Amino acid sequence: MTADDMMQLVYLSIWGAVLVGYFLVARTTNLGTTLRHAVLWGLIFVGVAAGYGLWQNMTDRGPSVTGDGEIVLRAGSDRHFKLDLKVNGTPITFILDTGASDIVLSQDDAARVGLDPDSLPYLGQARTANGTVGLARVELAEVVLAEGGLEFRDLNVPAFVNEGELDVSLLGMGYLSRYARIAIEGERLILQR
Repeated sequence: MTADDMMQLVYLSIWGAVLVGYFLVARTTNLGTTLRHAVLWGLIFVGVAAGYGLWQNMTDRGPSVTGDGEIVLRAGSDRHFKLDLKVNGTPITFILDTGASDIVLSQDDAARVGLDPDSLPYLGQARTANGTVGLARVELAEVVLAEGGLEFRDLNVPAFVNEGELDVSLLGMGYLSRYARIAIEGERLILQR
């Protein structure tokens, strides 16, 4: 059980205790009305605080930086690792895909970074879960990963634009191999240069 799982269990336990306590106090008629209302409001306050903590724990899936200069990604609720990079100055969200050989941009993301998908020569092909799609080789002037005071800037990065329907761009091994260390530990992915 990870530390994140433990925190979620703690928040859920507190929230459960608050709900049980609320119903027990609400059904009690022997307490004075004022004391009863004070206890109920106290339980509501603790329940809201525990709910807020649980929500923060569940939604805080962004990358973080350790003291060792590692960037740590946490898997999202869909179990994918996502990373925001600036490509040619434009923020793009990528899914890390160790099955992809290079960076693969969707049609929409290619247009956002200044490429014209309609005029690209789709000379390559890739076999995907959705069938065979055309690929156009491009070169990205700049790819920047900036997180928590760290900044990794790569110039003239080779990539592909996918001719088919791709909902999100992929960050493949061609880019990931620029890091000295890539490790997956449960729901965490660690990158270090």
